[in-house]
Amino acid sequence: MKKKGLPIAAAVLLTLSLAACGAANTNNNSDTQVETVEAVVTSSSEYSESRTTANVTSGGAIDATDLFTERDMVQNADLSGATQITVEDNKDITITEAGVYVISGSSAETTIIVEADDEAKVQLVLDGVTITNTDFPCIYVKNADKVFVTTAEGSTNSLSVTGTFTTDGTTNTDAVIFSKDDLVLNGLGTLKVASSDNGISCKDDLKVTGGTIQIECVDAALEANDSIAVADGVISIDSDGDGLHAENDDDDSVGYIYICGGKITINAGDDGVHATTICQIDDGELTINAAEALEGTWVQINGGSIDLTATDDGINASHKSAAYTVCLEINGGEVSVDMGQGDTDALDSNGNLYINGGTLTINAQSAFDYDGIGEYNGGTIYVNGSQIDSLSNQMMGGPMGFGQEGNGGPMGGGPMGGGPGRP
Repeated sequence: MKKKGLPIAAAVLLTLSLAACGAANTNNNSDTQVETVEAVVTSSSEYSESRTTANVTSGGAIDATDLFTERDMVQNADLSGATQITVEDNKDITITEAGVYVISGSSAETTIIVEADDEAKVQLVLDGVTITNTDFPCIYVKNADKVFVTTAEGSTNSLSVTGTFTTDGTTNTDAVIFSKDDLVLNGLGTLKVASSDNGISCKDDLKVTGGTIQIECVDAALEANDSIAVADGVISIDSDGDGLHAENDDDDSVGYIYICGGKITINAGDDGVHATTICQIDDGELTINAAEALEGTWVQINGGSIDLTATDDGINASHKSAAYTVCLEINGGEVSVDMGQGDTDALDSNGNLYINGGTLTINAQSAFDYDGIGEYNGGTIYVNGSQIDSLSNQMMGGPMGFGQEGNGGPMGGGPMGGGPGRP
């Protein structure tokens, strides 16, 4: 445990905007009230960081060596100078300065708005807070460098939006937690999110490094434009749409998903994990029940315990990004794929398929479907209870031989870097 000394206890004054909440509650409503809130400073002789670690790799499709910062991995906050805020009905809270803010209480029609400068790091410590809104996010990050949403140890926090989301000008704020900038979810408590649309949306990079997160939603549970990275935590998702979804409508060179730890359980009506570019799993425990369990342009599994149940494709590599050649690659881990009846494939690649290691257990009518090269170079494969030593191919609806020629391995030197040109 890394320890920090505490500064001398002092009272700090911070100005927060409190506005009546409604359809236009963040548009400089003329009814806005301004109050001065006195910070309550915690006095303690010692603060000990609770830190988790990320089991990252450097030689995979994504070089994850520097993906998580030291602060990303700290699961509690130094509260020595924190501002204490209690939410109230029909009042928004606008935070304009970097710092640590402890949020508690129960309210309806309340939005915590972060609108700080481009360099500001803001940490929201949720300590027994419940917010229920009709049509607007409970937490809305308009501007900051990075925002941490941290659950306090032992706390249970519930955020929900029940109706149709309204816009903020031209911004379609369609999630219970909606962030335009980098967002980190962590902590030692529980965060429950219920949404009539998306659960948590980030228009930049989204990271999960700890805490217990439970999401029930109609669309995507965890959504980001540029990337989603999971190092730790217990994540439970029940979604009519996707579980994890990374996609930028304006740039198909971004939108990767990286998982190196944690316990993730997903029940999804569409995709369990959907990446535009790379979907890479290095470690962790994943249990997914979805139409398609894992999807990306380049899907790479290097480790972990992965249990997939699907009604369309179990793992699907398809053309979503022009920056990478389509590839499905398994190098390690324990992977189980159970497929529903009908026109379904356990491992489906619109490009190349490589099995280089790990243990793969498949129960399906069609185990493999690939359009390019198919290679079995190592590992153990069981299909419908029997161990096999070559790859069949259900390409274009009929069995094909092993080792069809194709368009080569994944491109090296793409936006993520670190990946080999071919396994």
